[in-house]
Amino acid sequence: MNRIWSWAALTFGLVYFALPLIGMAVFSLKMRRGVYSFDAYTKVLGDPRFQETFAYSTVMALFTIAFGVLLVVPTAYWVRLKLPGLRPYIEFLTLMPLVIPAIVIVFGYIRLFNTSSWLPLTGTAMGTNLLLMFGYTTLALPYMYRAVDTGLRTIDVATLTEAAQSLGAGWTTILAKVILPNVLVAVLSGAFLTFAIVIGEFTMAALLNRPAFGPYLQVLGANRAYEPAALAVISFAITWVCMGLIQLITRFSKHTKAAR
Repeated sequence: MNRIWSWAALTFGLVYFALPLIGMAVFSLKMRRGVYSFDAYTKVLGDPRFQETFAYSTVMALFTIAFGVLLVVPTAYWVRLKLPGLRPYIEFLTLMPLVIPAIVIVFGYIRLFNTSSWLPLTGTAMGTNLLLMFGYTTLALPYMYRAVDTGLRTIDVATLTEAAQSLGAGWTTILAKVILPNVLVAVLSGAFLTFAIVIGEFTMAALLNRPAFGPYLQVLGANRAYEPAALAVISFAITWVCMGLIQLITRFSKHTKAAR
């Protein structure tokens, strides 16, 4: 009986989430009256604005991932190795971006770093891009930190550190050549989640007036019918590809460890 209820709940969940996606996908194929076609996808993919905004968000995602790794991996490692008593406080701080709305964060950034402040980052395109990257890092922090922290739990950090130090390795060498390779799967999981967040983020990019993919999707949705549906399907596909890659990397890592 419990198995029947479990399957019923699973089926209901799948139908609940799948039906809107199927309806949106079918609608995106009806741009040509009476015929199913990929005209909406062709128009979207051929739009120079799509190419520009998607390329911009991709580059921003890569920089955000790199900065997030440089920030989170040493922090999580040092807290686990030397400051375990601070773990609850660090975890609480990393959860704050889930509590504070993105619009509040970006308004705080604008007030702190506008052209009349002590550090006028919004005065130039480079400075605004840097500020947006910091904002994206903040939004992705809960996911990146927990992914890395989970990876660190699976290894003996203290033993690896002592072994590396006994061979004369410094802290930078330990992080780059000992710790990071052992938590690479966890880092990649956080990286893919960060990529999905950056690609779909709207609030920060719009308020900072940057040519990102999220604002482009909103503008297109306000003026077109079929193209936004096609663009939404593409966005969902990117997100699911990222999730699939996380699963593949995790499964491959487990098989590799089992083979050893």
